[in-house]
Amino acid sequence: MTFVLKLDAQHPQPELIEQAASVIRQGGLVAFPTETVYGLGADAMNELAVQRIFEAKGRPADNPLIVHVCDRAMLDLVASEVGAKAEALIAAYWPGPLTLVLKRSQRIAASVSAGLSTVAVRMPRNQIASELIRRAATPIAAPSANRSGRPSPTTAAHVTSDLDGRIDMILDGGETIIGIESTVLDMTSEPPAILRPGWVTREQLTEAIGPVQLTKAAEALKRSPGVRHKHYSPRAQVVLVEHDSAASIHQLCSELLKEGPVGFIGHSRLEIDDPAFNLVILENSAEDYARSIYAALRKLDEQGARVIVIEGINDEGEGAAVMDRLRRSAADDQ
Repeated sequence: MTFVLKLDAQHPQPELIEQAASVIRQGGLVAFPTETVYGLGADAMNELAVQRIFEAKGRPADNPLIVHVCDRAMLDLVASEVGAKAEALIAAYWPGPLTLVLKRSQRIAASVSAGLSTVAVRMPRNQIASELIRRAATPIAAPSANRSGRPSPTTAAHVTSDLDGRIDMILDGGETIIGIESTVLDMTSEPPAILRPGWVTREQLTEAIGPVQLTKAAEALKRSPGVRHKHYSPRAQVVLVEHDSAASIHQLCSELLKEGPVGFIGHSRLEIDDPAFNLVILENSAEDYARSIYAALRKLDEQGARVIVIEGINDEGEGAAVMDRLRRSAADDQ
């Protein structure tokens, strides 16, 4: 049975955080909110506990995990080397949605890094996450708290839907603020390489440390979670429309409805009078898409959509992270 504890997001109750920290210290699994999505946490220094994460999620063993720390001192337990550029980014963007790939400390469980010499690490901005790590007194390895391949969870209810009975505890801190996963930046290459776009943009990184590159090199991508295996996908087929007009999207949805129920996520207000058509209307902004997209995919799945049509947005700035997730959700070759 999975216990769910309801917390005050701004002032988390110490006694409830301590209950969860005790589960972590004893080798258990606790789902908790961050500012990005809910994570599924275990003691990053306990190999058996970390392996339970992979089992609970059905996660491929070659997909590394992100380790979460609560302060700069704890980073030294996780990483063996932290260079000047990494220190500059830590000063600018931690706590926050930026994951740095660094040289791995031998004290971290080997399966965290999927056999690699590197480790992905970040410091979450969420108060519940920070307090949980501090009270557990250990770095916490935590991928998204969903079954592998499914849309990431942005509420405790999403976690329950995917993992009830498979993990020990869920800390319910309400809906996450950002809604998509962190930027992953590889600091072991020169120049540093973005392995997964996120809410900290390439432009912001460049301003802080100079040039950074985007990479799709397979060897480099091994060091990042969330980029090589199937991710962010509902049960329904996803069709991403990046540049077509509202009229063209209307026609596409109408044609697809001839073959079964259709869902639509986008900022165009389609007028289709059909009980087999459900839609989620979003603002034409990266912020609203990021905050809402995973919940919308799950909602349309529950409503029985056979196909979900998603209207894309501009992929500049934060929009690059949103479109990265949508393209992965729609891909059929992951």
